[in-house]
Amino acid sequence: MSRVIDIREKEFESRVLKSGLPAAVIFYGSDCPVCSSVMPVFEHLSSEYGDRMLFARVNRDINRELAKKYHVKASSTIVFFRDGREFCKTLSGYTRRPELKCVIEDVIGNKCECLERNKTECDVLILGGGPSGLTSAIYAARSKLYTVVVDNSMAGGQVASTYQVANYPGTNGIIRGIDLVNNMKKQALDFGARIDDMQDIVGIDLSGEMKKLTTKKNDYYARSVIIATGATPRKLNVEGEETFAGKGVHYCATCDGAFYYDADVIVVGGGDAAVEEAVFLTRFARKVTVVHRRDHFTASKLAQEELFKNPSIEVLFNTEVKSINGKDFVTGVTLMDNNNNRTYEKDTDGIFIYIGSQPQSALFKGQIETDDNGYIITDENLQTSVKGVFAAGDVRRKAVRQITTAVADGSVAAIMAERYLAAAGHEKT
Repeated sequence: MSRVIDIREKEFESRVLKSGLPAAVIFYGSDCPVCSSVMPVFEHLSSEYGDRMLFARVNRDINRELAKKYHVKASSTIVFFRDGREFCKTLSGYTRRPELKCVIEDVIGNKCECLERNKTECDVLILGGGPSGLTSAIYAARSKLYTVVVDNSMAGGQVASTYQVANYPGTNGIIRGIDLVNNMKKQALDFGARIDDMQDIVGIDLSGEMKKLTTKKNDYYARSVIIATGATPRKLNVEGEETFAGKGVHYCATCDGAFYYDADVIVVGGGDAAVEEAVFLTRFARKVTVVHRRDHFTASKLAQEELFKNPSIEVLFNTEVKSINGKDFVTGVTLMDNNNNRTYEKDTDGIFIYIGSQPQSALFKGQIETDDNGYIITDENLQTSVKGVFAAGDVRRKAVRQITTAVADGSVAAIMAERYLAAAGHEKT
């Protein structure tokens, strides 16, 4: 019988940190396929070790500050405690029963022998599990190259949090983002690729014939590397944005829109993402106000037509957000009308920001050539300034960033990596 207890943030200290027993705490999400796989294992082990260890679960969706405090990046994540402090290692993602059992016994025995590092050698190491990375994995693995995908989050990239994709070729016109990337992930796995997601990446060395990636648990050695780390949402960089992150400031309507049922929200931006997510938010919010600093949208005509015919959406062109205001949570924003430089206050319950992205290339700074904005520079074969290292998808410098261009990059990068290995005389692992 399960001996897992439910814990909320306000009682965490008294029930977990001050418990007379060591503790294992699993942070989970309400709609999380990984959690559905790990939770039964966690519950089963609680019945085996429940007299020597406290087993607790925390809903990450409603205990965000607690999750942030213990660096929980995604569900499911298991954090261990002993004597009121974090102990041993944190387990994330698809945790297998033997690994979880080993750490539990270590924590109970006041030791950390399970921290022994794992070493992996591969033909192609792909950094990033979005559409470009997964496509690279499909092509490379199908070519019988030993292929490993490493991601610091769940495989899928930003597409996984997109409500629906309406312009991907070969679909019926509308497909959920999570379904699209899950199909890619399954195809890569079926061809023999290995996917190590939820990895805490420490550093990388791209010099030498064998490239090395270091994470908290593993050392990866690769004959070729494909960088497909993508890009992250760009910040407004206004007062209050960082203060209220997760407390009314959001960058993913699909992830957090349900929190705003019958509420008033603001969407900032004028591209496809802003326009499409504004329409999506009307499923929950009473009113959606789109704020855009220009006098027109850059989104597709179809997306704009859907937005303008929605009676729950108001548009403020030539308007900028100057600050985000509130106390414990967002209560309003300060806006500037660029037509007359007049500032005024507007009440809102939440703000969703869609103003572009910035490349996830900091890990490679000083090792490969980038432009002034941090995008990786490649040639037409997606070769970077380092031999054997390729870049694909939104992380590289290019004019158009779409799912289709990402998967095109992924296929080219994998084919070129295979040719590079063949020319270098490497035998397939």
